[in-house]
Amino acid sequence: MKIIKPILFLFVILMGCQSKPAEETNKISDADLQIRANELAHKFIITDGHIDLPYRLKEDNFNIETDKEILIKTDKGDFDYERAKKGGLDAPFMSIYIPASYQETGGAKELADSLINMVKSITEAHPDKFAIATSPGQVKEQFASGKISLPLGMENGAPIGDELSNVAYFHERGIRYITLTHSKDNLICDSSYDTTRTWNGLSAFGREVVSEMNKVGIMIDVSHISDSTFYQVMELSKAPVIASHSSCRHFTSGFERNMSDDMIKLLGEKNGVIQINFGSTFLDQRSRDVRQHITDYLQDNNLNYEDSAAQAYIASYSKENPIYSNVQKVADHIDRVVEIAGIDHVGLGSDFDGVGDTLPEGLKDVSHYPNLIYELLKRGYSEEDIEKICYKNVFRVWEETAKVAASK
Repeated sequence: MKIIKPILFLFVILMGCQSKPAEETNKISDADLQIRANELAHKFIITDGHIDLPYRLKEDNFNIETDKEILIKTDKGDFDYERAKKGGLDAPFMSIYIPASYQETGGAKELADSLINMVKSITEAHPDKFAIATSPGQVKEQFASGKISLPLGMENGAPIGDELSNVAYFHERGIRYITLTHSKDNLICDSSYDTTRTWNGLSAFGREVVSEMNKVGIMIDVSHISDSTFYQVMELSKAPVIASHSSCRHFTSGFERNMSDDMIKLLGEKNGVIQINFGSTFLDQRSRDVRQHITDYLQDNNLNYEDSAAQAYIASYSKENPIYSNVQKVADHIDRVVEIAGIDHVGLGSDFDGVGDTLPEGLKDVSHYPNLIYELLKRGYSEEDIEKICYKNVFRVWEETAKVAASK
């Protein structure tokens, strides 16, 4: 008779619980659930729809020749190789972020190219650790070899300019989703943050861009766009879409940057995915109210955030009014999407390195994905559910987008 080693015995017990209802899952101790969460974080591919590493490095005057080791381990920002490996992150979409100011000054395409080049230089400097990925198949191959894949998404369609041929150009450069706009209306469409409403949705050129993205195989990202733009995109696109880093408006009343229940329902009906943003002000109205109070106070007293008096006030006020949300609230947003659209239509889009010092307790950097998986296990999510949230849902949209392009 074989003797099962204790750790294997524990594994067998835990795996047998993968599809049990919440009341049975809750019988497992917290310590065992944490072990299981960490196992699942490394068993499954974890893809994150939006990490702003490239622009953060640009702001830090990153030089691949002299600074390449900070990609492995650093105390700056939210991402490095060691923390990603600890958290089980395998396919972070690198955000090629283009500030709206470039729509006025020019140079958007040049900036996009420079950031794409930067990401490629990272993979060339550390070929044993990172690799560019342009398809789910490549991610799976690189996961099997222990590498972190770096697929590319472009935040703001401004680099397309007024040249439709640039859509195919950026596909050739490796871009696999484009967020149609950012904080201002652009030549493509209106932004959720901009009240100008230049086009009342998509421009005529924007409609061509949506069709061209379908044609070449770039996922359409509906984060940042206005509500009217969203509904027009949903009517026009032949492929399902993603919201690469958005959350549920249900928890942040009136915040158009997040998605309403009706929008999430339609997204699900069209086979798309919303990837939940981790920023506290995306998650929690309380956090938004605290942030707004601090902003108003500083304005009323002619203070900047960096001023010592401002820092003292913020520290004092935040003791009783914390701005940070928590990992449980991220799970609440996942619950909400599942309730409205189903388990097949939710994923992760942290916005790490993009939301500053507003990340929730328990999800402060890329090492913390197991904390979210632990919370989902506590709520009775099955192993199959968690696998869909971690990568399968997004990969389905990515693959379907490629199929639509192949059929053109």
